[in-house]
Amino acid sequence: MATVFSTHELHPEVSAMLRGRAELTIASSPRGAAILDEGMLADVLVVRAPIPPEYFSIAKNLRAAVRHGAGLDMIPVDAATRAGVLVANVPGANARTVAEHVMFTAIALLRGFRKMDRDLRSQGWLAGRRNADFAHELTGRTVGIIGMGNIGREVHRIAHHGFGLPVFSHTRTPQNNPPDVTNLELDHLVEQADIIVLCCPLSRETEGLIGVRQFSLMKRQALLVNVSRGAIVDETALVEALLRGRIGGAALDVFREQPLALSHPLFEMDNVIITPHMAGITEESMLRMGSVAAEETIRILNGELPRNLCNREVVDAYRKRFPRL
Repeated sequence: MATVFSTHELHPEVSAMLRGRAELTIASSPRGAAILDEGMLADVLVVRAPIPPEYFSIAKNLRAAVRHGAGLDMIPVDAATRAGVLVANVPGANARTVAEHVMFTAIALLRGFRKMDRDLRSQGWLAGRRNADFAHELTGRTVGIIGMGNIGREVHRIAHHGFGLPVFSHTRTPQNNPPDVTNLELDHLVEQADIIVLCCPLSRETEGLIGVRQFSLMKRQALLVNVSRGAIVDETALVEALLRGRIGGAALDVFREQPLALSHPLFEMDNVIITPHMAGITEESMLRMGSVAAEETIRILNGELPRNLCNREVVDAYRKRFPRL
């Protein structure tokens, strides 16, 4: 029987799907050492953690790495391709989940939820209620979305059609924008938007995209919401902008180094909401993402190519490795 190796536990229904077709094993830890030590016999790898590049050259039975999600930064695709390994992902399955998180955290920042909740619990009713005098409404805010893929489009749909907010974008493919979205150069977007949402993938072009210059251009009350990848933001510049009151606040789900150290100064700031890279995770989204990842895995085990193949150039080498499939 084929072996499927997952870096994390999966939704119970997804595990049942896979166990009907293969032996499913779960890494004892999502760290590289455990993956290298325990995943050598895998036929298919289900990915929810960064994979060491050397894994692909030493896992001799490996047919494919299937990302349990959309972003491919956890998979060294070049290394997989050189080893003749298919790479697949699950685009769009958690876009609505992430977009809901964006609006939830933006509203929580505007209402000063962290300080209100802390004062209410520590000092009582009146102390918590006093914070309401300094809260703000979502109405009248302008949203700037950087990256208009599945998540960016969902943020636009909720923000514009749900809350009636004007939306700007900064994207490489403005021709694919909805007709009610105006595309702007990056500097113009950060100057005009009240809520700046990062939805773009991490690449050479986007690493450090938001830094000292961009923070200097933002409105004093601007909010930054990052649900993409931590390295897109210069964290040192962000901390400085927050400490100096250069921007109004930030909601951060991702960081350059994860997990974020509890000693990090961001934890001390009332105008910062920190979440542990879970914007796209709910029971419902885990079932959706996992089900598609399982379907792709079963397809591969049956000798087919995945529908969401991300490195199509590997097919010839893959066929040579597994000529009987």
